[in-house]
Parts: sequence; C-alpha cells; structure tokens
Amino acid sequence: MTEMAEQNVRDEVRAFLEANWDPNRSLIEWRNILVDSGWGAPHYPKEWFGKGLPAAMSLVVDEVIRDFGAIGAAKMGIRVLAGATILAHGSDLHKQTYLRGILTGEETWCQLFSEPGSGSDLAGATTRADFKDGKWIINGQKVWTTSAHHADFGLLLARTDWDAVKHKGLTYFILDLRQPGVDVNQLRQMNGHASFNQVFITDAVIQENMRVSELGEGWKVATTTLMHERRGADGARRYDQKIDRPERIYQEYNEEIDHQLAPYIWYPQRTGRVDLLIEHAKAAGRYEDPAVRQEIAKVLGLAKSAEWTARRARAAQQQGKPQGPEGSIGKLAASHVARASNLAHTKIAGPNAMLTGSDSWMDGTIAEILVSTPAISIAGGTDEIQRNIISERILKMPKEPRTDTDRPFREVPRNQVT
Repeated sequence: MTEMAEQNVRDEVRAFLEANWDPNRSLIEWRNILVDSGWGAPHYPKEWFGKGLPAAMSLVVDEVIRDFGAIGAAKMGIRVLAGATILAHGSDLHKQTYLRGILTGEETWCQLFSEPGSGSDLAGATTRADFKDGKWIINGQKVWTTSAHHADFGLLLARTDWDAVKHKGLTYFILDLRQPGVDVNQLRQMNGHASFNQVFITDAVIQENMRVSELGEGWKVATTTLMHERRGADGARRYDQKIDRPERIYQEYNEEIDHQLAPYIWYPQRTGRVDLLIEHAKAAGRYEDPAVRQEIAKVLGLAKSAEWTARRARAAQQQGKPQGPEGSIGKLAASHVARASNLAHTKIAGPNAMLTGSDSWMDGTIAEILVSTPAISIAGGTDEIQRNIISERILKMPKEPRTDTDRPFREVPRNQVT
C-alpha cells in the first residue's frame, strides 16, 4: 500500500461522504447507501458490496469515516464472523441473501458451536442433522452462545455422519433461529450478568441450500470462523464509542451499541483490570507499601509484554502475513496477566474484596473482578487447549495421546469421567 494509493482512497471516501452524508437519515437508510457504494466493507469483493481493497485499507477507510463524524457499516458482535465465513465459503445465494443485512446491521447472528459435552473440543459436537424429504432436520443442544436471545440466524456445526471420524462427520449450516423448534434460554453467571444462552433445537428445519460446507467438511469452515473470532472481538471493542449528538442517526447508533454490547459489559473485569491497580492501591491507602508496589510493578510488566505481543500479531495480520504463534501465546498470556492482577487486587483489598454492591469496595468492582477473571481462561479456547497448540504445533513436541481420532465417532466414549 503506497502513500499515494492511501491518499487516493482517503480523497475518494471524503468526496463520497461530502456528497451523501446526512445525520438526519435513519441508520439503516444510511448504511444501505454506504453498502451500495462499496465503502462499508472495502475489503469485500466488488461483486459483493466491496471494492476489492486490501484489508489494511479498510482501516484507512474507517478512520476517514470516523474523522468525518459519519458512521460506518455494522461491525459489532458475531456478524463479523458470519460475514467473513460466508464470504470465504458461502454460495452466491448465501452472499446475496445475508451479506447486506450483516453490513447494515438489520440482522444479527450467533455462533452455535459449543455444547454441554464439547466446549473447547468443538469437533466432539453431537447435535445431529438428518436429511429427510429433501431438507435437514436438526436436533441437539448448544450452550455458551453469546447473544442468541436476540439473534436472527446461527452458524451451526452439526453431525451428519456418525460412522466417520469425529472431524470428518461434521457439516456447517445456517440455521434460522426464528422458527418453531428453537428455544433460547439465558444463563445467569456467578458475576450476576447473563451474557450467554443455551439453545435447545428440536426438529428444526434447514433447507438443503442453506448448507455451507460440503457434507462432512464442516470442520474446515468452522476453522475459518474460529480464525476470525478474536479479530471480531477486537472489532466489537473498537467500535463501541457512543456519539453525543442530537441528530437521529446518532441516537439510533447509540441504541445499537447499547443493544449489541450488553453481553460484553463485564468483559473489562474478566481481564483483571490492570488499569485499576494503582487507583485501587491509592484508595486503600496502600500505595506506599513496598510489597504492594512490587506486586503492581510485576503485573504492569507482564501486561505490557502481552500488549506488545498482541500488537506484533496485529501488525503482521494487517501486512497480510500468515498467523504465527502469537495468537495462542497471547491468549495464554492474557489469562496469566488476569490472574496476576486478580491476586494483586485481592492483596490490596483483603477481606473487603469479597463484598459486593454499590456501597462496597470501589462500588463492587473489585468483587466483580474476582468472580469474572476465571472466564478468560475458558472462553475462546481454554488454557489447556492453548498449551497443547503451543507444544504440538509450535514447539513440535510429541502429540498428546488420543483415543478418538482414528475410530468412528459413534464408537467414541463421551461424557465419561476417568
């Protein structure tokens, strides 16, 4: 990407905004104009609402739109993963049917992967899809499904062949959640929030043309979704700034943010809130305590190292380089930093860390940190999974002995305590 090419893009986007931006439009009306122009997702192909530009140029376009005071395409939540997956593996029908609604924000999505018996081991899914009378009949249960309670569609991984080995018997579908046979129940976490759902699927129907992968090749498509998962989460955090202006479009945009980011409201606490350590120590009158200062310095050093690793990975991704070991290392480092920060907060607060409510220690934030931190070691692949990836794929150490990779899935023992 040359400086001249970047400047040309900046000039084109600004000219488009000067000709079309009107904050008194509705949010949906504006986004349809944006999508038709190709500037809503400039890294998408020209035939599918984009301009075929490199991914790095999308960041430039976003910057121009933001600096102009305008609003970009919808990029919060699972829709980022859905758009990337459909673009990579979907049929023309899928792209024609869903990409516009994803980019305008008119339709919301969720990811139907995890199950009660296969959380991090996604390939162990037992939700079944049976082909009858020209359509697929779905039965099973999904869990830890973010935002399913207001999603229109789900990215579904279901088993279609029980005699194949477990990674070969899965197929990838698009499930319409607004149909009979799909029941969504919110789960209340120990920190008091309800960000996840369990989804019960009983004789739900998927038409054959809503199958995304080839039969038994769903795992390949699922890896695309997973690859974009962290990037999508980063996007959700980047685009969460409300705009304090009275015009109609800003009011609708702020409502969208409140709606879409509600499941993630406690996410800062699960990182251990390194940013609050010094403030906490001062409030507790322990900032001059040498032992506390040493603990804080240790955590800040760890956090800075993890941040630099994440930045290095992001820069490589923007330059189009293949993903290196930074992803798993960064995920593991984030868990380590969160636990270290959690421990430091506990040492500072003492017994007060156990109190909750608005009149408790730092308005209950410290207590929420303590019960939210374990989540970061589970979500998006457990620490144990990350260690296996690092040892087997990066350090080339011998693989962990497994008994389920070379036998029909039907014969694989499941949900057994050994």
